Amino acid sequence: KEVAIVSINRPNQLNCFNEEVCHGLASVFASLQKEKDSLVAVIFTGMGDSFCAGADLSNPPNPIQQSSDLCLEQNPVYQMKLLPVPLIGALKVGFELALACDILVGDETVVFRDTHCKFGLAPCWGLSQRLSLRVGPGRARLLSLGAIPIRAQEAKEWGLLDVLVVSTSSLEESIKIAKSIAKNQRTMVKRYKRAMEEGGAMELGKGLQRERALGLAHYQEIVGDGTTFANAKAFIQDKPSRQPKQQQSKL
Repeated sequence: KEVAIVSINRPNQLNCFNEEVCHGLASVFASLQKEKDSLVAVIFTGMGDSFCAGADLSNPPNPIQQSSDLCLEQNPVYQMKLLPVPLIGALKVGFELALACDILVGDETVVFRDTHCKFGLAPCWGLSQRLSLRVGPGRARLLSLGAIPIRAQEAKEWGLLDVLVVSTSSLEESIKIAKSIAKNQRTMVKRYKRAMEEGGAMELGKGLQRERALGLAHYQEIVGDGTTFANAKAFIQDKPSRQPKQQQSKL
């Protein structure tokens, strides 16, 4: 086994993550860390029409738990970043999970939007730190503070999307990239990724820890107000419903 494919399988809910999905992803990525001798790459995607449209607000992950340094074993993004091999995101939509991937591949339907400020929610999976590394601090502030959506072509131009596919699917292109990586010297691939991660993360680690601390304080303050999550859920429910396309094949 050289390439593992991890897929969120909730197409009827646009692959929105609830607490079960959140903990399941953390467990899967933690287990893949132990397969470092047999794996050369991991592809992260979703079944149906969507990669991940965000949190399932009818049953969201516990925000205090996800903001805590004491619960990192249940934090999927933290576990994703511990993978020793390249992680390729085969996207349609999604943001915070996508930014934890090493390489992002998407088609023309991709839309990124940071809605934390819109709903009064705090990021705790690295969005406040990693977005600026991708697009620069000014554009990161524009996208996050303005809750402005960014579509595929502009995302590619800004460096948020690495590969924009037209005549093939994002999953097919991701598999091609993984096979290309598999042709190289495996030890060097892992060491090169580690050098990139550690070189760029000397200050990032402190920033991520600070983000989780701020998120923990924020959610401890609002968790009992009864309105923040309700308002966000109402906004989602008011949007026109989208039926996912039939999945032609399953991996």
